[in-house]
Amino acid sequence: MSQIQPVILAGGTGTRLWPLSRELYPKQLLNLTEDVSLLQATIKRIIGLPDMLPPLIVVGEEHRFLTRNQMEELGIMDKITIIIEPVGRDTAPAICAAAVCALAEHDEDTVMLVLPADHLISNQDAFLQGLEQAKKLAADGYLVTFGITPHKPETGYGYIQKGEGNKVLSFVEKPDKETAERYLAAGNYYWNSGMFAFSLKTFLAETRKHAPQICSTMEESVDKGQADEPFFKLDPMSMEACACESIDYALMEKSDRVAVVPVDMAWSDIGSWQALWDVSAKDADGNVVQGDVVLEEVHNSLIRAENRLVAGVGLEDTLVVETADAVLVAPLAKAQDVKKIVKRIKADKKEEYRLHRTVYRPWGSYTVLEEKPRYKIKRLTVNPGAKLSLQMHHHRSEHWVVVKGTAKVTCDDNIFLVRENESTYISAGQNHRLENDGVIPLELIEVQNGSYLGEDDIVRFDDVYGRGS
Repeated sequence: MSQIQPVILAGGTGTRLWPLSRELYPKQLLNLTEDVSLLQATIKRIIGLPDMLPPLIVVGEEHRFLTRNQMEELGIMDKITIIIEPVGRDTAPAICAAAVCALAEHDEDTVMLVLPADHLISNQDAFLQGLEQAKKLAADGYLVTFGITPHKPETGYGYIQKGEGNKVLSFVEKPDKETAERYLAAGNYYWNSGMFAFSLKTFLAETRKHAPQICSTMEESVDKGQADEPFFKLDPMSMEACACESIDYALMEKSDRVAVVPVDMAWSDIGSWQALWDVSAKDADGNVVQGDVVLEEVHNSLIRAENRLVAGVGLEDTLVVETADAVLVAPLAKAQDVKKIVKRIKADKKEEYRLHRTVYRPWGSYTVLEEKPRYKIKRLTVNPGAKLSLQMHHHRSEHWVVVKGTAKVTCDDNIFLVRENESTYISAGQNHRLENDGVIPLELIEVQNGSYLGEDDIVRFDDVYGRGS
């Protein structure tokens, strides 16, 4: 029996789950329904299964270290490869790159199992049964998609129309309510899950036939890519030249070798706050509550507090999500429209669409405590053994006060230690670096002063994490 190469698609930003999900910390990295992230849950679902090869995880450049950290938490860093996309080009190029990488290591009859990293599957037994059926169809030369048995006339998903046996008659775009009700009554329409299985041989042959430009540019991107374990970085210039298309449009809707496996596995893509409310445990009043929340006469609502007390009175079917720097309030029925708010925030050049107040970096994290014209105050946490890049700023100076641990500081030609309750000053234009050679996290307060305090005012001269200036 063929081996299975899992490919986990971990790109995307999950804008409909704003303000919790943001560009630099998207929903697949969040703990939404359990004590692990959606990405970690996806990995745990398949790791260790019979014939299962070590996963390939496809991520964007900005999420690679967070992804690595989450795999380290699972204790499986020696069992994965993280493929880095320098630019996003949708699912067809991502899957094609993974297939080319897999073919360099494994037989062409290897079955590739493609799983989005941000889906919830509660019925593992049903998932495994569907996987076995998909594996057999893939071995017979089919491109297999997993269809989810619908339980309601959902308008937020695409549909797959099934014919005789496992034959796919058509892929259908997201329908209106009346059309979705007709699909549900027909009994042969399934939600399009975005999960696939196919042999490397069949997938690459069909992609060369139906999407030759994508196939050739991604083969070039892998061929010119650079390995830096556990990362493999695809070639940026090749990816820039690649068409941007989903696997459905580029291949599945064009091929005559497509099959569907219907599965009822308690699946959700958690694509909105409404979807999260649907799958979450509720109290006696139908509320989904997390954090420090006090409610009076509130029903069928989702209330989430991340940083402070949130109180609600007399609410029905309402969404309230509080984070350190943003609060979202909306009817739950309008949850799909959150992406419109994010689009406006982005157009207004507000950083809240992209960053949380706490931002994670390969070396640790920083939290913005206060920001005003000409000054910004941060709390930095540097992990043991980690160091920031050797860098310089044109427009700002920095004053560091160590509150925990000992900092090793480079400032131009000088290297010295700064201990708890001590401080140092870095002028604009000075080359500097911060390191933690200790065994406990280093914490310090950074006060920035200057005419421009943006994160892009940085020139890197040396960086152990391979980031550019």
